[in-house]
Amino acid sequence: MLSPAANAVFEKALPKPISQLPPDLLSTKTPTFGAITPLRDAGWMTGIKDEAIPAIDAELRKIPVTAADRVSRCARYDNDVPHFNLPAGKPRLLLFEKITGFRDGPSVDAARDAFLAMAERNGWAIALTESAGAFNPKTLSQFDAVIWNNISGDVLTLSQRDAFRTWMENGGGFVGVHGSGGETFYLWDWYPDTLIGARFLAHIMDPHYQDARVVVDDVNHPIAKGLPRDWMMSDEWYSFKANPRASGAKIIATLDESTYTPAGFYGESIRMGDHPIAWTNCIGKGRSFYSAIGHRPETYSQPEYVTMLQSAIAWAATSGKGTCPAK
Repeated sequence: MLSPAANAVFEKALPKPISQLPPDLLSTKTPTFGAITPLRDAGWMTGIKDEAIPAIDAELRKIPVTAADRVSRCARYDNDVPHFNLPAGKPRLLLFEKITGFRDGPSVDAARDAFLAMAERNGWAIALTESAGAFNPKTLSQFDAVIWNNISGDVLTLSQRDAFRTWMENGGGFVGVHGSGGETFYLWDWYPDTLIGARFLAHIMDPHYQDARVVVDDVNHPIAKGLPRDWMMSDEWYSFKANPRASGAKIIATLDESTYTPAGFYGESIRMGDHPIAWTNCIGKGRSFYSAIGHRPETYSQPEYVTMLQSAIAWAATSGKGTCPAK
């Protein structure tokens, strides 16, 4: 979408007018999927069949990549290093909000308000940034955990990825919510396969939001402390391509699929059977927590979910910091 010549090839291949595509796919200004979605992963949005992709790819490969193309492709990155003045003697959290893909403003805002309120209640020091320049060894060393607030898109450069991975493996803490694990494709395999521990498949549709029963899977885990055995809530429920248990995750909570309709964009079944919805992973000496709950702003004020997130931050940042396994 950033190259007029490539866009012409793309438009010619579409089975329907380009004006009918989702706005997020047509835009070239961040946040947008259009500038970063590979053709092979855009079929569900464009209607282009898999068997047509090789011919389209062959045409695209004939188009030279210009200096202007390289500049436009890299425009989503930054190396602006923020400076923080954090008080000593408190758990230190970095709340990260750079989004270059899909941004759901209400959920991002509600999550931010909830995280800031948790920090105030618990005496945590928290810093907010949209700058990926914070992901360097010196800056990361100031923090006990980072929180990815519904992050979508390709946000870190190669050196920033290396800094984040090294920091995690040496005892950092990660808390990610909802959209931070909800991409249909990734340009950095370590992030979904290791840090998150599962790849997004689809979310429910028709209706988009449904009530479902959330069930605590491991009642003895520190993150489950204070939670009821189960509760009902409404959200945009995610399904994943593989069960995170297969990656070694410790499951905190699952969904009872009998309480809602697990069907995707075209009515296809996205049932998982055993359906984890929140879990932890060990990343070397570091700790990772991911929850797929959190598209609706209301989820960040529901008492059970607030309790879970607050305990997850404490677990990632302060409970036996620098050690894993997770209990």
